[in-house]
Parts: sequence; C-alpha cells; structure tokens
Amino acid sequence: MLIDILDETGHFRRRDRLAQVLRRVAAVAPLPRPRGGVEPEMTVVLVDDAAIAARNRADRGVDGPTDVLAYPLHEPDDAGFPRVTHLGDVVVSLDTAGRQARSRGRPAWHEVAVLASHGLLHLLGFDHRSAAEWAPFEAVQALAEAEAAAVDRSRAAYRSLRAST
Repeated sequence: MLIDILDETGHFRRRDRLAQVLRRVAAVAPLPRPRGGVEPEMTVVLVDDAAIAARNRADRGVDGPTDVLAYPLHEPDDAGFPRVTHLGDVVVSLDTAGRQARSRGRPAWHEVAVLASHGLLHLLGFDHRSAAEWAPFEAVQALAEAEAAAVDRSRAAYRSLRAST
C-alpha cells in the first residue's frame, strides 16, 4: 500500500510512524488486488479545524469541524467504471484529533492513526449507518491503536540499544 501524507498545518511530526501504522492496518484490510504490479494507494491530508469545518459544510452540509472525512474514488454502486489504484483521500483534523487524544489519554499521533484507519475503511466501501456496521470500524481502530503503541515501543527499544553501544 502506497500512502502519501500531506500536512497542510506544518505541525505533524510523526508522518513516518503514521505511514507505518497505516501499512500494517492495510496488510489485513480487504484491499483490492494490485493490477499489473501496482499497489493500491491513498492520500492522508492533515488539516486544522477551520479547514475541515469548511469541507464538512461544503460536502456534507454540516456546520462545524469533524474528526475525519473520507473521499473514496469508488462507490459500491460504481459497477462498470474502471478502477484505478488510488483509493481516495482521507482528511483528518489535527485539532480535533488532539482533543480526542487528550480525552482518551493517548498520544495525539495515535488518534490520527486511528482516524486515518477509520477513513481507510470508508475508502474501501465500508460504512456505519447501523450498529452492526460498526464492528469492522471498531476492529480496525483497535488494531491501529495497538500498532501505534507497538511502533512507539520498537522506536524506544531501538533508541535504548543505540544509546548502550
């Protein structure tokens, strides 16, 4: 899975970790098979509350910021349209993610990883209009949090080993 991360705020310092978590989540997600050896790809756009509120209003008719928006290039009813390797874009508000992270007692970048993983499922055609449809989202969000914690642990172990040599 190819992942492009665009930080429109200039404040996110964990792009490499975010991409690592998303690749791990994508490894178990029902991604379309590569065509001609070309991997599926997605873009994650990191914005502030003002930017996501403007998109939320323009695209959904909802006032105010939200945590994540997904813009899939394919919808389930796109039968007959050619598929391309780019799955779509996921837009995450760093401001909202930061508030949610503080309320959940976890690092902000973990919350961004959880939200981007949630958006990835939307790019794959999943939705959560009913309680039953939430199960895959809960599973992928739990996986993203576990993978983010694992990335932090492996980075800490690596720093510890380097310091002792």
